[in-house]
Amino acid sequence: MSSGSEPTLAAGLQERAARALPAEHVERLGGWWLRHAPGCAWWVGTVLPHGIADGPGELAARVTEVERYYADRGAQARFQITARAAPEGLDELLAERGYRRHGLMSLRAARTCRVLERAESGSPCLRLEERPTRAWFETWHAVSGTDPDPRGEWELLRRALALSAYACVLAGGEVVAVGRAVVDTGWAGVFGMATRARARGRGAARGVLAALARWAEANGADHMYLQVERDNAAAVRLYEGMGFGEVSGYHYRVAT
Repeated sequence: MSSGSEPTLAAGLQERAARALPAEHVERLGGWWLRHAPGCAWWVGTVLPHGIADGPGELAARVTEVERYYADRGAQARFQITARAAPEGLDELLAERGYRRHGLMSLRAARTCRVLERAESGSPCLRLEERPTRAWFETWHAVSGTDPDPRGEWELLRRALALSAYACVLAGGEVVAVGRAVVDTGWAGVFGMATRARARGRGAARGVLAALARWAEANGADHMYLQVERDNAAAVRLYEGMGFGEVSGYHYRVAT
């Protein structure tokens, strides 16, 4: 898949991701998703502006309404801008209103069978659970947690009701790598990939992806998707090597 894919695919995958990482409060505004997620990573609470707006006047009015929604909750509005999926002119309008561009991201997808074809035999010792265990969460938080207080992120996982799998790689009885997959309408989203430093470069992350792909295939997901920072070269290499091609780039606009 390439950056030339239809914008509806990118929007659909990001809406699946929003369901897999459920914000505490979600409201709709003309197709836009307004998400508020206190205590969670900030991107869980970003706006998904996937509905159209008729002209610059309506677009500006809608942004003002979004800003009011977040101000009423003591928060700042942050927008997730996907090429060709967001309304035309929104990115420029936000820049004019003082929103800075933040984070260059890559939305990637693969056929589940292709991921399995590229999985190596002799996978590391793995454990798969339906719900997050403390060991899974502690490993993820140690590597990727952005907030010293983990309670908000733990509550986010408790809110996630969709069919999920939590994979752990074990070394010496200790969890050293983790990942999560969520099935939604024929797709499995991959989240929470994290590997402790001492286990990197040993195939742990590939083992997690392979286990999640087997689980996804068994649960009717013919395709998989994930999101990764474009400047995370090691992760991009891993995902490209496992067959994940780019669907679209995206970035955020954050109020200054």
